[in-house]
Amino acid sequence: MLAVQLADRDLVDISSETDETRRMRVDFPISSVAGAASAAVVYFELEPGERTGMHTDSAEEIVLILSGRVEAIVGDERGELSAGGLGLVPALVPHDVRNVGEETVRVVGFFSSATVVSIFDDPLMPVGKRVVATPLPEESEVAPASAAL
Repeated sequence: MLAVQLADRDLVDISSETDETRRMRVDFPISSVAGAASAAVVYFELEPGERTGMHTDSAEEIVLILSGRVEAIVGDERGELSAGGLGLVPALVPHDVRNVGEETVRVVGFFSSATVVSIFDDPLMPVGKRVVATPLPEESEVAPASAAL
């Protein structure tokens, strides 16, 4: 069994050079890199007013809000979720998550694939790439999620 304690994980700070609200702390504790065969997990935190930034993922994702309140944009839909709420994000549909509350938002995203390629509208800093993946694809324009995140 692969066991992970989220509190023990080192989160990486991600931001944008062009949008000060696009900022998060993130980690991929479970993926093909960790030995998963057909699923991946992302964990991220957003402070009040922060957002992930519009992006698409190659795999379907279910998000679980552990704490706080978010506004989620998925394609043409917009809705709010709070602690205990679940949301479905289809593969390849643009989406964004924004903290609309007063406390830190903590989110776990469950992907239907052990490898996930995410394409962001705006480059992720500090790596300066729009595309991240786990594990590292062979293309040099793609930053591995483990290195970027």
